[in-house]
Amino acid sequence: MNPRNYGKLDDADAVGIGKNPQNGEMVIVYLKISDGKIEDIKFQAKACMTTVIAGSIFTQTVKGASVEEGRELTSIMLEKLDLMPPEEAACSEMVAEAFLAALDHYEVKKSDPDAPPPTRMITKACAVENGEKERDEDG
Repeated sequence: MNPRNYGKLDDADAVGIGKNPQNGEMVIVYLKISDGKIEDIKFQAKACMTTVIAGSIFTQTVKGASVEEGRELTSIMLEKLDLMPPEEAACSEMVAEAFLAALDHYEVKKSDPDAPPPTRMITKACAVENGEKERDEDG
């Protein structure tokens, strides 16, 4: 009902997009980085409630961490997702990929301040056995 860190950072240092190529759902992550630390992080999602919950938990976890700690936590998370059924892992993977895209954007902007935000696609399937996408009651 009240996800943490949901919204947009107008003064973001970097922006990244994680996208599901199967259905067009996406997550946008905004980062404010200072002295190598994730000073602030926000996200927006055009996706199911599971994705919003994953975004809330993930952003709370990496907020205040160093960029390297954020990368390490994301790597651990992606490894754990490989152990889950793809339809359950897809929502969290979208958040992780958006975060990694934002970190990539931060690095690219050092040499090209006008670089557009990158998009990373997820690899997990988001369909359940009966072939329908899991959805919250709002669709």
